[in-house]
Amino acid sequence: MSAVALLSVAALSVSASARDQIKIVGSSTVYPFTSYVAEEFKAVTGNPTPVVESTGTGGGMKLFCAGDGLDTPDFTNASRPIKADEFEICVKNGVTDITGMMVGFDGIAIAQSKINGEVALSKEHLFLALADEVPGKDGKLMKNPYKTWNEIDAKLPNRKITVYGPPTTSGTRDSFDEMVMEAASKKFDAYGDKKGKYKAIRQDGAFVPAGENDNLIVQKLTKDTAAFGIFGYSFLEENGDKINGATVDGVAPTSENISSGKYPISRSLYIYAKNSHRASVKGMDEFFKLYVDDKMVGQKGVLKTIGLVPMTAEELKKVQAAVLAKTKLTEEMVKKHTILP
Repeated sequence: MSAVALLSVAALSVSASARDQIKIVGSSTVYPFTSYVAEEFKAVTGNPTPVVESTGTGGGMKLFCAGDGLDTPDFTNASRPIKADEFEICVKNGVTDITGMMVGFDGIAIAQSKINGEVALSKEHLFLALADEVPGKDGKLMKNPYKTWNEIDAKLPNRKITVYGPPTTSGTRDSFDEMVMEAASKKFDAYGDKKGKYKAIRQDGAFVPAGENDNLIVQKLTKDTAAFGIFGYSFLEENGDKINGATVDGVAPTSENISSGKYPISRSLYIYAKNSHRASVKGMDEFFKLYVDDKMVGQKGVLKTIGLVPMTAEELKKVQAAVLAKTKLTEEMVKKHTILP
């Protein structure tokens, strides 16, 4: 074998056993927070800035759980806990040693252009605007006939129902389906066995899947001023000069209301790591340690300034202990939707 060929083989061997740059995929909601940590990581350590891709929570889990090789991501962001079936796929594909970190809290905002007046919505309003089938006057289900918001409730504005929202690969969509659609369907007997479980979204153009880039939804709202958008609170916080958030069940989407749980569409945010990659990918330990630091995700941490709703100091201590101990995610923890043993 020639010297050049030997060098090529050696290079391939090294690339297969080590990597200098961290790879992160997942949630568009967690993306701005992880991206900030990635930039700070480079500044603090001098290591290459981690590559952070916004693939959506579901898309990120699919990539993360595809295998354990270094051609797969090291971390995945998630705007909901990992699901049992995702964890099962991970284990099946050899991804058996995972540590999770709760990043903080977030609320799902129902936002509109700031040129509009304040709007007070309920979960039932949102459900009736977006459900594929709704109860008719005879109590039976029919295809959604509502074209404007005031057809649902005379107190709502006479505006065409157009809602830009997350696709099915998004954790935000999963959370919205569970906390709004399924929760509101409990109020209607017409759904029978599907009562409390109904989440089918209408496909006639009233709901517009807008991809995994929440900034694009913000841009759409500045142009389509009659529309609403569904995305994480941090994007509402960052764009307060352009958009405002509707109240939901009488509660405004604010940091205080989200952290207290008063805002009815609040959820936890996560990032998951492959412990098996830590020895081969430069800086993974340092990156995770930086992410979980008080100065980053604490009550006075810098991520609060870009829209993260921090957990309590007591909660953070537990999360820090789990991360630093490389606590292994178990099936039981997944079932309980927790990263703590």
